[in-house]
Amino acid sequence: MLVTRRAALGALATSPVLAAPALRAQTPVQITFNYPVAVGGPITKVIDGYCADFGKANPGIRVRPVYTGTYQDSITKALTAARGGDAPQMACLLSTDMYTLIDEGVVVAWDELPGADKGWMDSFYPGFMENSRTGGKTWGVPFQRSTIVMYYNKDAFREAGLNPKTPPATWAEQVSFAQKLTKRQGDSVSQWGIQIPGSGFAYWMFQALATQNDVRLMNEAGDRTSFADPKAVEAAQYWLDLSTKHKVHPPGIVEWGTTPRDFFERKVAMMWTTTGNLTNVKNNAPFPFGVAMLPAGRRRGSPTGGGNLYVFKSASPAQREAAVKFARFLTEPERAAQWGIDTGYVAVSPAAFETPKMKEYVAGFPAAAVARDQLPHAVAELSTHENQRVTKALEDALQSVLTGRVQPAAALTKAQEDAERILRSYR
Repeated sequence: MLVTRRAALGALATSPVLAAPALRAQTPVQITFNYPVAVGGPITKVIDGYCADFGKANPGIRVRPVYTGTYQDSITKALTAARGGDAPQMACLLSTDMYTLIDEGVVVAWDELPGADKGWMDSFYPGFMENSRTGGKTWGVPFQRSTIVMYYNKDAFREAGLNPKTPPATWAEQVSFAQKLTKRQGDSVSQWGIQIPGSGFAYWMFQALATQNDVRLMNEAGDRTSFADPKAVEAAQYWLDLSTKHKVHPPGIVEWGTTPRDFFERKVAMMWTTTGNLTNVKNNAPFPFGVAMLPAGRRRGSPTGGGNLYVFKSASPAQREAAVKFARFLTEPERAAQWGIDTGYVAVSPAAFETPKMKEYVAGFPAAAVARDQLPHAVAELSTHENQRVTKALEDALQSVLTGRVQPAAALTKAQEDAERILRSYR
């Protein structure tokens, strides 16, 4: 009887039912990582490589990247999935989506996650943390971050009698340079002096102008805006005057996506766009080019921009721990430096710029340090509660200004009234 019982127990010990827990314990923790693809270049290959490298270094974790289109597409898909109970565990979304994600109750603060210590979270540039923290908590970790910079054609500068080593430093100089750089025959223009895109991210471009005119468009709590401030109106008027008064900028709305191509095709001599386009310009400009901080009005300034890493509440404890490990992997100084070199985005920590590879890169390509050097003049990108609705109110106003349908003061007053209606309940 004893032998029979022991034999039976031995058979049970090797049965699939009892072996299953051991097998499950060996199954890697899987996290879905939603990632936007909003700027040209082989970024998906870079991210795929990072996920593969992380998996090799952490065999107990598997990261599955899902490419979700533009930033706008990405936040919509993430929120829809979260409401349906199928949220990703981690996502790279705009830093300005912070209040929306908090209000929706779908993300967890990094401070509450195992392994996300204060020393690590304090290691990033303070300018990037302005759009990453609120209410004493850190909600986003900087990763794909940027500022706006000016790119200019050095050959065009030489042809116009301008020093290619000296970009415009003030609004007045920007107009003066643009007048010399504009090539016009009668009503036909073969080269515009300057181009500031007014589609896609018009609010971002406008915030740069407003910052340079010494006005902040929102408060730190994200529940008030100052779109109708007289200095903001002056900034909008300056943008409009570039085309209507000075005639150095294409009329109407310039497309975000075509601006770099216009630059490559010598249709424009100076352009404002994200530093995230730096590698694209480096690889594709058929002429020597310069990169400069944006010129000053009353002061220098640019909003920061780009994406942060967020962890969703739906992640299990094991997935949360894995997400922190992956975020720390992505933001290690050596990898952050290589990311900046590969993409043109700003390496997010001072330590990244102290790595040998970044020092060597900047020594041979000083343009790579311009966005970093502009950070002391930078402000947090426009971010409020119900940010998409508030931003749309401002975008609509700017489009009406740039197309000549409404004067700046009236358009921005309407945008401010709309923002007030949206934000009043959050105060």
